[in-house]
Amino acid sequence: MKFLNKTLLFVTAGLIFLGFSFLISSNKIVENKQSNDERVENLLRQMTIDEKIGQLVLVDKNAIQEIDDIARYGAGGLLSGGGDKPEANTPAGWLQMVRQFQDAAQKSRLKIPLLYGVDAVHGHANVPGATIFPHEIGLAATHDADLVRKIGVITADELVATGIQWNFAPGLDVVEDTRWGRVYETFGSSSTVVSDLGAAYIKGLQSGSGKAHVIATAKHYVAAGAMEWGSSTNSQFKIDQGATLVDEKTLRAKHLPPFITAISAGVESVMVGHTSWQGTEIVGSRYLITDVLKGELAFKGFVVSDWAGIYEIPGGEYHAVVTSINAGVDMVMLPTDYKNFIENMQRAMAQGDVSQERLDDAVRRILSAKFKAGLFERVVGGAPSLTTVGSQEHREVAREAVRKSLVLLKNSHESLPLSKNAAHIIVAGSAANNIGKQSGGWTVEWQGIDGNWIPGTTILDGIKNAVARSTRVDYSESGEFSGEQKLADVGVAVVGESPYAEGFGDSDHPMLTKEDLETVARVRAASKKMVVVIVSGRPLDIRVDTGDWDAIVAAWLPGSEGEGVADVLFGDYPFTGTLPIEWSVKK
Repeated sequence: MKFLNKTLLFVTAGLIFLGFSFLISSNKIVENKQSNDERVENLLRQMTIDEKIGQLVLVDKNAIQEIDDIARYGAGGLLSGGGDKPEANTPAGWLQMVRQFQDAAQKSRLKIPLLYGVDAVHGHANVPGATIFPHEIGLAATHDADLVRKIGVITADELVATGIQWNFAPGLDVVEDTRWGRVYETFGSSSTVVSDLGAAYIKGLQSGSGKAHVIATAKHYVAAGAMEWGSSTNSQFKIDQGATLVDEKTLRAKHLPPFITAISAGVESVMVGHTSWQGTEIVGSRYLITDVLKGELAFKGFVVSDWAGIYEIPGGEYHAVVTSINAGVDMVMLPTDYKNFIENMQRAMAQGDVSQERLDDAVRRILSAKFKAGLFERVVGGAPSLTTVGSQEHREVAREAVRKSLVLLKNSHESLPLSKNAAHIIVAGSAANNIGKQSGGWTVEWQGIDGNWIPGTTILDGIKNAVARSTRVDYSESGEFSGEQKLADVGVAVVGESPYAEGFGDSDHPMLTKEDLETVARVRAASKKMVVVIVSGRPLDIRVDTGDWDAIVAAWLPGSEGEGVADVLFGDYPFTGTLPIEWSVKK
């Protein structure tokens, strides 16, 4: 009997092992022990032309007309554009939504899973309760590649916990014009810094904690940071979605290196931006995508276009589809009219305007990424728990990032650090008590949010928590402290930009508002010593306004952990951040 029980035990264990060692694809069994390349080729041989075309489709989840269309058309991927969230915008709500879409994909003949992508550009900030890190411009000020790698790992864990395994990050644009509304999405103006920190983030994101594998996206290929002011093709913007006019030598010397480094780091997708170069939309440039990226640089991952980007190619939709696919775009962020795209691709294949070889190359790259990400296997316990989302451990890393990102722009008479035992401190400013403002764009909504309804600590919270019990801290957003007989020992004015994203942040003169400057003046008049903390996504013009400001701190967009600002203001940690981009200050 004991022998029989042991035999049954070994047989059962063997069956379980086999269950995890084989992949069911259509009616055929494919051994997981095969290489990814072999698995891709085996699956590719089973696919019809229409099934291959479907893999090129990347649709916004709100544009899916019927959930059965996912299987009917064999869609390759879905995404949540900025602000596109589940009805229950919670970690559990996201996981349930993505699982429903993946379940719908399993109803197709070959049961090919979806890639689900989001813009988690400073943590999984689409989800209230997730850890929100400083934006890239703040991380660039840390010059700490290991910290950036850790942030990639944490972001991967929080993404995979909610069912998502594709992140449209990092941004590898090298900034030349601070008027651009996407400066904060970059690691600054140094090609070397962008390369080093971008590679660190990619390695962290794609390795995860061991349970998570997220596909990173190097964007925006290429030289989007060099677009010319006034060249935007979008009537609402000034520079975003504009033209890059640099010569090829400059493009290769300054703007291409971050992508070269990203490829060396193993990045699995590259996004082509809304940019033209030398009169041609890059999304339609066979030279830059196929010859340079895939040929010269030997990029083996897949190329994805940006939001409706292919339709910026002139000549009509059919021409745009054919031109972009032949240029080397593998997956198309449509992001809405998938049926029309599929019809155009079917026509292109029938007429020979797109070759079978080009279609197979695109699908092969997409399937390879899906196999690498483990999307074909569903292992119980293989993903991080939902409890990891916004965990205290993750928030501590974010707080560390805030501390290391702060840059001391001015410090007259050694005004900083502040004493925790000061008798009276006044705090004011539009960004002093507003987690939404200190988090910036791409936070829950595309253009960001206002207020304190998501978890985190404001800069005001941090100040109150840092000082001694005997210290009196008064707060007024506008800086109106009426009835005071004596000057406060210290005044802290926290001012800066309201949230924005992409071209809506294009500004011909980034600067503090009149209201902010009036608040600063009131704080100055009511305090013996004044510190100005600037919350912004880029350098602001303050050259003529700082004569009587004792200290100025660039806090960038710190995210959910505003307490990290107070950690440094009161001397628990030193100022270590350095400027990732030029900022002129009158001292």
